[in-house]
Amino acid sequence: MSDSQRRALGQLWDQYGLEVSDGPIDLREQFAKDQPVTIEIGFGMGDSLLEMATEEPSRNFLGIEVHKPGIGHLLRAADERELANIKVYANDSVKVLGHCIPDASAECLQIFFPDPWPKRRHHKRRLISRGFLDLILPVLQHDGVLHVATDWKHYAEEITALLHGHDGFRVTDIPWRPKTKYELRGIKLGHKVTDVAVRKI
Repeated sequence: MSDSQRRALGQLWDQYGLEVSDGPIDLREQFAKDQPVTIEIGFGMGDSLLEMATEEPSRNFLGIEVHKPGIGHLLRAADERELANIKVYANDSVKVLGHCIPDASAECLQIFFPDPWPKRRHHKRRLISRGFLDLILPVLQHDGVLHVATDWKHYAEEITALLHGHDGFRVTDIPWRPKTKYELRGIKLGHKVTDVAVRKI
């Protein structure tokens, strides 16, 4: 973690950070304005989340990440842009979704380039699973969108099958999103990027 990232975490956490609670919180009370909410799980260094929050000031963004340098980077950049539509959990997404987020509170949930755990013996560690989709479903509003992107071919096939086969969702058009630095590196290496999007029925 760089000195600037460490300072951002120490100085800006009270402004942007949320703590895991014993029960669901009212998201409307956490932001300056009551607006539609997009949740991003695993935002990495936060560059795409920052760009979306900047481009869409009429929407609130809740990021969930455990990588402290990435959180510090996002907080510093959000403060520099004086953004009031970003909040962050520095905790495990299963814990946050299961304990803190009220039902039907998010209009969109996005997961961009989750760890593919490419070795077969590690596949059980992959984030996207039937159980995780069952955890996401109540958090989304009716007709809310789940958008996932990956650049690993076999993981893309697995994600597509899970999302298209889940009876709580229907296939929908792919929403706009900015390209991430991770994605651009993958493209240079010849990786094909797959986006999958579904709506809650």
